[in-house]
Amino acid sequence: MGRPAARRLAAAVAVVVAAVLALSGGAGATPENVCRAAADEDRRVDYGFCVSRLSHHHDSPDADTWGLAKVAADVGVAIAGDAVYDAKAMLARSSPGGGSKARAALERCRELFDRMGSAFAEAYDDINRREYAAGKEKAGEAMSLARRCDGAFAHAGVASPLARQSVDAVKIAIVCTAITNLMK
Repeated sequence: MGRPAARRLAAAVAVVVAAVLALSGGAGATPENVCRAAADEDRRVDYGFCVSRLSHHHDSPDADTWGLAKVAADVGVAIAGDAVYDAKAMLARSSPGGGSKARAALERCRELFDRMGSAFAEAYDDINRREYAAGKEKAGEAMSLARRCDGAFAHAGVASPLARQSVDAVKIAIVCTAITNLMK
């Protein structure tokens, strides 16, 4: 066997081993392995984002695939909570009663991110109960709420000051769903 063929075989074996370890839920279920399997499952998964966000969570070191699906939902709760905090701070700095379209969009997004936090928390609870379809549905609801926030600013004709939080919320909802899909 030539070197290129041997390299392709070695790479294929590595992918299979990583997927088996990630799906087994055992000791090999690292954020790197599970995020790779999730990215293989769903091309929308941002592998670098997945690894970064899951690796920094306090529950990740001991988590199996099921645990990492819950970690993803919990990261979503944190992203939503941070966005609510940011929106409240921006609203406090803006002129009260200004009635501007931007302020109205920001108030709407604060409400949407608050609901998003609840949706991610419900996704966590559903996944914890191994009710995977319900968990994925709640993650999808969280994704929709982020997009509705973006739409509120687009409708107001102003750039969203919460765009990064919306992008991160959508990304973690995709990660949560893809990891949950690994548990058939």
